[in-house]
Amino acid sequence: MVRLFRYAKLGLSLALFMGAATVISQPVAAQSLVPPPGALSCTGCHPIDPKVNSPVTRLDGRDAEQITDAVLAFKAGKMPATVMDRIAKGFTDEEIRAIAAWYAKRKE
Repeated sequence: MVRLFRYAKLGLSLALFMGAATVISQPVAAQSLVPPPGALSCTGCHPIDPKVNSPVTRLDGRDAEQITDAVLAFKAGKMPATVMDRIAKGFTDEEIRAIAAWYAKRKE
């Protein structure tokens, strides 16, 4: 029983070490593509997969300031919209800026 416990501890230690090594070894570019909170809800209409066809404007690689300005205009009701005015109200200005920056870093 003691031997089994030692092997279990060894296995757990190795798993934790390997997991940490994987995170540390990720290139900075890959880490910057991790979506901020809320961003994945945007990808339902503004896909990040280039193979997905969508009638909605693609945001990958667009200027972050342009994206931010447009979403803030939707949020304020200053830009005509079908649903973006309602969706934008669900995000803080900081979240909108973070999502815009994330999309801007992505290249199609």
